[in-house]
Amino acid sequence: MDMLKENEKGKSIEDVLVIRDFPEVFPDDLPGLPSECQVEFRFDLVPGANPVAKAPYRLAPSELQELASQLQELTDKGFIRPSHSPWGAPVLFVKKKDGSFRMCIDYRELNKLTIKNRYPLPRIDDLFDQLQGLAMFSKIDLRSGYHQLRVHDDVIPKTTFRTRYGHYEFLVMPFGLTNAPAVFMDLMNRVCRPYLDKFVIVFIDDILIYSKTKEEHEKHLKLVLEILREERMYAKFSKCEFWLKEVQFLGHIVNENGVHVDPAKIDAVKNWSTPKTPTEIRSFLGLAGYYRRFISNFSRIDVPLSSLTQKNKPYEWGPKQEEAFQTLKQKLCDAPVLTLPDGNEDFVVYCDASNLGLGCVLMQRGKVVAYASRQLKIHEKNYTTHDLELGAVVFALKIWRHYLYGTKCVVFTDHKSLQHILNHKELNMRQRRWVELLNDYDCEIRYHPAQQQSLAQDNLKNEMSCGAEILLETKDDGLMYYLNRLWIPNRGDIRMVIIDEAHKSRYSIHPGSDKMYQDLRALYWWPGMKKDIAEYVSKCLNCAKVKAEHQRPSGLLD
Repeated sequence: MDMLKENEKGKSIEDVLVIRDFPEVFPDDLPGLPSECQVEFRFDLVPGANPVAKAPYRLAPSELQELASQLQELTDKGFIRPSHSPWGAPVLFVKKKDGSFRMCIDYRELNKLTIKNRYPLPRIDDLFDQLQGLAMFSKIDLRSGYHQLRVHDDVIPKTTFRTRYGHYEFLVMPFGLTNAPAVFMDLMNRVCRPYLDKFVIVFIDDILIYSKTKEEHEKHLKLVLEILREERMYAKFSKCEFWLKEVQFLGHIVNENGVHVDPAKIDAVKNWSTPKTPTEIRSFLGLAGYYRRFISNFSRIDVPLSSLTQKNKPYEWGPKQEEAFQTLKQKLCDAPVLTLPDGNEDFVVYCDASNLGLGCVLMQRGKVVAYASRQLKIHEKNYTTHDLELGAVVFALKIWRHYLYGTKCVVFTDHKSLQHILNHKELNMRQRRWVELLNDYDCEIRYHPAQQQSLAQDNLKNEMSCGAEILLETKDDGLMYYLNRLWIPNRGDIRMVIIDEAHKSRYSIHPGSDKMYQDLRALYWWPGMKKDIAEYVSKCLNCAKVKAEHQRPSGLLD
């Protein structure tokens, strides 16, 4: 093996700390048929399934040349062998970014007859939640990961593919079979189980190692590489990245400040041409939906687009569809950096409902963790406003149960009567079910005015119309300050929360507007702050009541 192999950045194995001690994990090529391991690839067929064999596809001369070359290479490695199986799938080629060809087997007919493996793939959101406040990352990409897993003897005949050069069957797991990702995920979870959720994340053949310090990271890297060496699993050095302060993982960029959309995906969105068919709309919504946690009110925005994907719906692209398309593109391009949850305290949820859908925002200590939304179902369009608003609260608690269950949180709604929903005696059956769910959570429902609910819709430019932007500075914590006072953006209900806590918390005594302003201005700043505080205090019912009780009675009229 060449000890001086170089990755795409020009570094060799010998240049990388820790990695230089494990050259056998990074070979130039797979050494041959993998040894037996904890998992073998196997699957079952639906009862009564008969062998399916399709004629080979016609290939271009350049593809035939590539086919002969790859067949010889796979045979030499021991990955395939001649077959006499009654099964047979055709071969096709896909061009890679570098211009080379990838041989693909069209297993669609076999996949239709396969009983699906229900082994769960991890949720992307759950994986990212582990990465709060981390400073060091390394990413290991396995070399042809599927080819490092043997096929069970009973299944080998079913993997047969047909070419003009003969029939061949796989001895290693091929690409294109429906259960392949689940089986490989099972293998990787078993291999990395001692370190999962501690300092390792695994998603199929990608391994992410994360640490708080360089010293920790050195230990973590050694432990993972020792396991790979012990299990005889191999990585591709040119696709691995080590000792990073910021890492691209599963279409996102993660660093110590949070998670944001991969710029490469943003470029793809910018250049996306107007969809011409329902299939093209589905493709766009698939990409946009993957990043919906970054987009406020996603399900309301995409209504004109998703409606065109319905069956028997005429495809009519009009101004509403164009506006929705451009809005989603713009929101993806301007997607914010979302904070990663830090512990399970101080969560605040903002909920809203309309005749189009339900929307909510999860925040922690003034920073957005995620957005969520969905369209109304047909029967929900008949709900009263009260039930829709309550449904939005239930939707938020369900979708973020893993954050909110078992911890105290505050839920804000612009529907005042929901504050006392737990004390209502006359409830319909739907409301009773929902109240029963609410009782499982330690959440306080608070009211706030609807005009303050426009979550994350104002940006810095129109916020700074007074010209104060020249005095704003961004500090190391990623927050913006005005004359050393934290700038509070006009997003969501953050300003109202600050004023509300300063006025109603158990440590305050409903101070007047001047006193509140002097106290808050030492820490915070936003345009019109004094006016907002004065307006809030003037609407406080408790203050008005106390003031009325202590006023001197009016005299008789002359």
